[in-house]
Amino acid sequence: MDGIFVPDIQQVSNLLRELFPICRSITGNGVRKTLAILREITNFEILEIPTGTICYDWSIPKEWNVNDAYVKDQSGNKVIDFQKNNLHLKNYSIPIQKIISFEELESHLDTLPDMPDAIPYRTSYYKEDWGFCISHNQYVNLDKYATYEVVIDTSLKNGSLTYGQKIVKGESKFEFLISTYCCHPSLANDNLSGMVLWILLLHWIKQKKENIVIDLLLYLKQLEQ
Repeated sequence: MDGIFVPDIQQVSNLLRELFPICRSITGNGVRKTLAILREITNFEILEIPTGTICYDWSIPKEWNVNDAYVKDQSGNKVIDFQKNNLHLKNYSIPIQKIISFEELESHLDTLPDMPDAIPYRTSYYKEDWGFCISHNQYVNLDKYATYEVVIDTSLKNGSLTYGQKIVKGESKFEFLISTYCCHPSLANDNLSGMVLWILLLHWIKQKKENIVIDLLLYLKQLEQ
């Protein structure tokens, strides 16, 4: 088994647990925190590309960061709370603070009626908007005649996109690309598993470097949507 990559299951579990709660997006401090944790396993480059940089047919967007977000009912109870699950906030929501009717709130809610306990994952990268994602059971229990206080404490401004990479030089003319993305928040199988295997594979490859005969470019990037 010496020449076969077999990740340590406990290490995989520990990394998944540490990274899962972090609110990631295509930009922002959640990505930086994630890459810093991964770099504790083994070193790689972390790069920043400024907002507005043209990359083929894509332009690097503004940087988004979130401090808090919630919806309170008329009694002051938080009926939707980002701190309990970061999927509750539509990714890239603009800041807002106001009292609104249920009718207006409803137009900014996403649910999955066919999966009533699940919280959907929604984004608004390229349209300035706001919204919340809740389980359909939560939606059913909301008072349809009440007013609600909506608070979204986020920032959307010029900054940069953060990504990581590592080139492991081999001895032949061939190159092999190992790529994953790190822009989704608390989604274990969608990109989080890829990040964990990426860093553990990089660590293993660097230990076995004397046997590497092809160039390896390991690329931890954002998903361009």
